[in-house]
Amino acid sequence: MNIQPISGLLTDLLQSIDQAMRDPSTYIQLCVLAAIYGLSFVIAYKIRHSIGITHNEPEDSAHPVRKLVFRIGGILFPLLAIMFLQVSTKAGQSLEYTPWLIETALAIAVLLFFNSLIRAFVQHHFAASLFRWVGLPILLLHLLNLLPTVISALEEISLTVGNVSVSAYGVFRVLIFGSFLFWLGRVSNNFGKAVIRKQASLDVPTKEVFSKLFEVGLFCIVILLLLNVMGVNLTTLAVFGGAVGVGLGLGLQSIASNFISGIIILLDRSLTVGDFVELDDGQKGFVREFRMRYAVLETYDGKDILVPNEKFISSLMINWTHKDPKQRYRIDFSVPYATDIRTMVEFIKEAVAEHPMVISGLDVPFEERPDCEIDSFGDSGVNMFVEFWMIGIDDGKNRVGGDLLLIVFETLRAHGIEIPFPQREVRILNPEEQEVNTKPNK
Repeated sequence: MNIQPISGLLTDLLQSIDQAMRDPSTYIQLCVLAAIYGLSFVIAYKIRHSIGITHNEPEDSAHPVRKLVFRIGGILFPLLAIMFLQVSTKAGQSLEYTPWLIETALAIAVLLFFNSLIRAFVQHHFAASLFRWVGLPILLLHLLNLLPTVISALEEISLTVGNVSVSAYGVFRVLIFGSFLFWLGRVSNNFGKAVIRKQASLDVPTKEVFSKLFEVGLFCIVILLLLNVMGVNLTTLAVFGGAVGVGLGLGLQSIASNFISGIIILLDRSLTVGDFVELDDGQKGFVREFRMRYAVLETYDGKDILVPNEKFISSLMINWTHKDPKQRYRIDFSVPYATDIRTMVEFIKEAVAEHPMVISGLDVPFEERPDCEIDSFGDSGVNMFVEFWMIGIDDGKNRVGGDLLLIVFETLRAHGIEIPFPQREVRILNPEEQEVNTKPNK
């Protein structure tokens, strides 16, 4: 092993350190660095503690902008340090001395600032690791002015197939910037939709329309930027897209129809999130979410039904809660013909009105109070029914109909009224003739 080159490097390093320590500007730069970091820390501390939204950590249900401002407060210190170091570097160059120590501190501060950005804004563990292990080395090469050399070396590694030439630099650029663009697009989409849905001045359909338009616009911007990174000529792509668009339009009629139907539904406000709907095929549930192609219906038995948006426009649909969350239901029962119907009707209405989910009271309009009426005259008794209004749907946790049937049964039994059983009367005509016909022939 040749020790002489290593000892020579150590000698040169010690000489450089000795020369730097003899240089008065080194001590000036050290003082400037201490002043910059102290001033940056004090200003960042004052800002964070004077503005509550940058000091107190928000809850999970807080406004997205509130969470964003809190995260920005966490990077104030390195950001201010970079700004002051940049000003000091320019000032040192104007005073005709080399601020090498400040420039080194600036490079380190930029790396620390980038790491602070990752820690504050990148929540996904894999994305954060990717930025640290790929983004930080690239930034370091850029700060050391070595990135052009690395790019030139990667461009020399290429593969040519016909008229197409693919270089290692082009592949790495597409992978790195493509991953960054898709991550940025996903984060921006979630943040933008969260901000739109937090606007109290907008109703639910308008929020959904703006959210969907924001998602589509952001997706188009990300695709165009990615094509630009890949080196695709957008002018040529526009000409080619016009020819291909006709074919895609014919092949994707269903997808386009569902997308446009979703926009129409949100604009005309015929269907909103939270509505309870029943389709013509008997499927029913609460509208939980609108997507570009379909809507999600959640049933009471825990199933999610994905309904194409076009079906809400082209087929019959019953919206139970669109205009008013109040619904009217009825339960049926029977009483014997000997029952005092007028008296029975009154105590049945009083019993039904005591249920907490049933709308009742003197302040309620007469037509919305519980009502008991005769439905028809049956074979075994008088067929009655009770109509009542309630908030919500009579299913799931609001199984009011079953409770009222039990209340009606107990109330009738408490008043000595029994539910009539089916009765059949059998008559034998001409009994003597029937007896003769049944005797055996001799």
